[in-house]
Amino acid sequence: MTYLLDVNALIALGFQEHEFHERVATWLSSLDSSVVLVSCPITELGFVRVLQQAPPYRVPISESRKLLGQLRKNPSRAIGFIPDDHGVEILPAWVANGRQSTDGYLSALARKHQAVLATLDEGIKGAFVIPEA
Repeated sequence: MTYLLDVNALIALGFQEHEFHERVATWLSSLDSSVVLVSCPITELGFVRVLQQAPPYRVPISESRKLLGQLRKNPSRAIGFIPDDHGVEILPAWVANGRQSTDGYLSALARKHQAVLATLDEGIKGAFVIPEA
């Protein structure tokens, strides 16, 4: 199984102070070693943007890039990468407004790469909601 981590899951994984860090960490520790975690350009850009702009973090872009690199190379569970290799034509039919567009796109991108979008958000059709700790 391969999971594409959404922006919030990536941030929760990267920051022990994040309100959902334990939830994501507990889920990851329950996974079989054959499970693969991946990010993509959109989730990585979102990670950098949120860490730079959100008041609880205000992490410089250079530091957020470094943190992302550490997550990718984590010896216990490295995060792989899938390319963003298609356009908006693959948006699922359930995407009805702009608020759903990125979620729908990430869900479709994950499926295209035989993965499932892993998220903390219960409102994304076809995604895996990371369980409560």
